Amino acid sequence: MPERWVLNASPIISLARVDRANLLFSIPDEVVVPQAVFDEVMAGPATDAARVFLQSKESVIVTSESSSEITPWDLGRGETAVLSFALANNYVAILDDAAARKCANSFSIPVKGTLAVVLLAKQKNLIPSAADVLHSLRTAGFHLDDRIIEKALKDVTGESWGK
Repeated sequence: MPERWVLNASPIISLARVDRANLLFSIPDEVVVPQAVFDEVMAGPATDAARVFLQSKESVIVTSESSSEITPWDLGRGETAVLSFALANNYVAILDDAAARKCANSFSIPVKGTLAVVLLAKQKNLIPSAADVLHSLRTAGFHLDDRIIEKALKDVTGESWGK
């Protein structure tokens, strides 16, 4: 079964800051970016790494109707578009927002976050070290609990976090 991802802005922005946004297009078989997410990223400065990255990709930009099931969760436009598309089209939602993940869970929408993308990249030998990428993300302002990172690294890649 092909791996199909619908991307939210935060993983694109976070990974672009550390020059690793290409991982979002290297791992899955198909990638879509909802128009609301594209617009959010394009609202940044012309030199913003995420904006430059998305402009360089031939990504599939989709317009999707907001699901009447997702809308009451009062999420951002991007999260609503991602989850609405994922629900309607059986895609994996790639997002980090806690409220959006809770919403996805309630509808059994599969979700992966930036941490999972980095771990998958390591498993597929697309990066030499998940820990190094995660340290770069942390330096660039990505927030995730050290215990979660340490456990995920150890369980999935065998690497140590070693702050």
